[in-house]
Amino acid sequence: YQRRVRGAARSGNVSVEKKYGAGGNTQKATQKNTANLDRETEELKHETVSKDFCVHLREARAKAGMTQKDLAQRINEKPQIVGEYESGKALPNNQIQSKMERALGVHLRGKDAGKPLQPRGKKKA
Repeated sequence: YQRRVRGAARSGNVSVEKKYGAGGNTQKATQKNTANLDRETEELKHETVSKDFCVHLREARAKAGMTQKDLAQRINEKPQIVGEYESGKALPNNQIQSKMERALGVHLRGKDAGKPLQPRGKKKA
């Protein structure tokens, strides 16, 4: 049988292609017992921005007379990002939060939340 296949391949009558990943569609058993997975009660969620941050952000933006789009342009982010931060759905990102604080001139987090930012170089008296 193999002699005939080789002979046909030499004459050019047969196309020989190697299948990549052949037999890769097999079903594998789960690694963890499914009963243990069902019993697991811990809910895993990412931490989102605090409600205090959302409130301070909304108030500071309204006080500055800016729309979400205006603030987004000032901090060089998408308007959806500002919306997510205001609704409390965003994952905290220190870089974005700092940009918002500088653009609005108000502390949005920590013990000074809601208070104006101090200009750089000047110390509190």
